[in-house]
Amino acid sequence: MDSKKMSTKTITMCGLMAAVCCILGPLSIPIGPVPISLTVVAVFLCVYVLGMVKGTIAYIVYLLLGAVGLPVFSNFEGGFQKIVGPTGGYLVGFIFMALISGFFIERFPVSKWYLHAVGMVLGLSVCYVLGTIYFMAITHMGLKESLGLCVIPFLPFDIVKIAVCIVVGCGLKTALHKANLIPVKE
Repeated sequence: MDSKKMSTKTITMCGLMAAVCCILGPLSIPIGPVPISLTVVAVFLCVYVLGMVKGTIAYIVYLLLGAVGLPVFSNFEGGFQKIVGPTGGYLVGFIFMALISGFFIERFPVSKWYLHAVGMVLGLSVCYVLGTIYFMAITHMGLKESLGLCVIPFLPFDIVKIAVCIVVGCGLKTALHKANLIPVKE
C-alpha cells in the first residue's frame, strides 16, 4: 500500500468489494460436495477493482464474515466449520488466487487482457491444487476421484467465468479510473 494508513476511500472500496463477495459467494448450484459458485467471479472482480493487496484484503474480510457465521458461503452457509470442512481448502485457496491473479491484473494494462487471463488461470490452478489436496486429506479420497468431483466438472464453467471477468473487469477498471476512484494502466 502507498502509505501506512488506509484512506477512507480505500476502506470504503474494500468494504464494497467484500459486500460484492457476500452477494455473489452464496449464489451456487450444488452438483456434489463442491458446488458451482460465483465466488471465483467475486474474487477476480475484487482484484480488478482494488488490485492485488487490497483485493485480497476484501476477500479475507468476506472469509472472516463467513467464518463468524454469516451465511455468505456457497448455498447461503456460514461458520468456521465450513472453512475446516472438505471444501475449506478452496476457500483458503482463493486467497492465493487473489494474490496471483491480482499481481497480473495490477501489473499489466487492460490492453494486455491476455496476461490477465494468464494470471487468472495460474491463480485458479493454485486454488485447485490447495483445495484438492485439502479435500483429499479430509475425505480420504484418492486423487482421481477427487479431481473427478472437485476440478474436472468445473473447468468449462471457470473458462466462462474468466472470460466474463476479463470483459467486465477491464470495463469496470476503466470506468472507475475515469471517475477518479482508482488508478489504472491504459
